[in-house]
Amino acid sequence: MALPPRAGSPARSTAPTRPRPAARERQARECDITAYRSSGPGGQKKNKTESSVRVKHRPSGITRVATESRSQWRNRRAALERVWMALAERRRVRTPRVPTAPRPAAIERRLAQKRRESQRKRLRAIRDLDAD
Repeated sequence: MALPPRAGSPARSTAPTRPRPAARERQARECDITAYRSSGPGGQKKNKTESSVRVKHRPSGITRVATESRSQWRNRRAALERVWMALAERRRVRTPRVPTAPRPAAIERRLAQKRRESQRKRLRAIRDLDAD
């Protein structure tokens, strides 16, 4: 039995879903996957093992890196998922922004403020002439 969506939440998530195994394999065939030794803190374990992974998606040129795990397999999976997310973000069609026009009351408030400011400046100029 499926649970109804929570109040105030959309019925469907707009976030890209994880790739299915078949899609993941197809994507991996489109990518150059390189394992390398990463640098930084971690000592001998990090310095001697090639557990970091760089994935370059050949058709789009997107490159993502994963170095957080000591397992090359986990890093490979994480980097492929990051490429998947980047491709999904590129495919996403953004809805165009519709600019809103200021309402008449807002226009009137702004013009009234400008009139008050200009009146104040005019009075300041008159006082400066009287002081001379």
